[in-house]
Amino acid sequence: MRTILPVAVVVAAIVAFWYLAAIPMNIHFAVTSAQRAGAEVTPESGAERRNMGAIALAAKNPAQWPDSWTQAKPRLPVPHQVVAELWRTTALQHPASKQSLVYHGWVTLSATVVGFAIGTGLGILLAIGIVHSRAMDMSVMPWAIASQTIPILAIAPMIIVVLNSIGVQGLIPKAIISAYLSFFPVVVGMMKGLRSPDAMQFDLLKTYNASRSETFWKLRLPASAPYLFASLKVGIAASLVGAIVGELPTGASRGLGARLLTGSYYGQTVQIWSALFATAILAAALVAIVAGIERATLKRMGLAT
Repeated sequence: MRTILPVAVVVAAIVAFWYLAAIPMNIHFAVTSAQRAGAEVTPESGAERRNMGAIALAAKNPAQWPDSWTQAKPRLPVPHQVVAELWRTTALQHPASKQSLVYHGWVTLSATVVGFAIGTGLGILLAIGIVHSRAMDMSVMPWAIASQTIPILAIAPMIIVVLNSIGVQGLIPKAIISAYLSFFPVVVGMMKGLRSPDAMQFDLLKTYNASRSETFWKLRLPASAPYLFASLKVGIAASLVGAIVGELPTGASRGLGARLLTGSYYGQTVQIWSALFATAILAAALVAIVAGIERATLKRMGLAT
């Protein structure tokens, strides 16, 4: 209860604020619809309503508040609309249907996992090289840092166009964009972990006449595990963002990014918000999986209880 109660209070506060925020966001259409149905609204003139602030209009028409929570295409959907759309597009649709968020989630998840694997492998190799080579530390690391200053929305279309020109389409371009976002946290975390042992530990291995490879396998690599898993949790979330961004410039018809695009094209705000929540749920699940692997690994290594 000590854990559940604070979370429940925070969630309830967020939901209550969400419902209140939806009133001024959607009140103009609600008042206009009520007047067309013959109800009395304030003010009666449409021009005056357009010039009136949303909060003032909502305060003068409390009878129309419930209508702001039931619109088909609201500016701001309310929680029960998003939950209903999530239920309709998951439990009530066949997983292989293009109307199912499960189907679109699987498409995005595939690119995320492949990109995360590529980014993680590349990040670990770069970190090992940078730690063991002064030349790589001076030459490669600045370029790795500079690569993260380029906006992903700018570089994603370039990657897709270049790969399309050589016939590479589908999963691979999205996976490369995912890897681009996920490799840097892994590089930084792994470097920090490999350099985390103190001087006394290195001196002890020198007294045993340990080679560089033995020092790496027996000291540096085990010490880097907590840092690596911390960066992997950041990397898997960044990889998911990269997969979604990779779906946007292509006008894709599959994936959560495509679902967001379709909703924006046709003004389906409920669909957009349901896709956003599906993305958040998928990201939370992926981070939880990495955290579970972390607990099991560190416990087996004797670094956690």
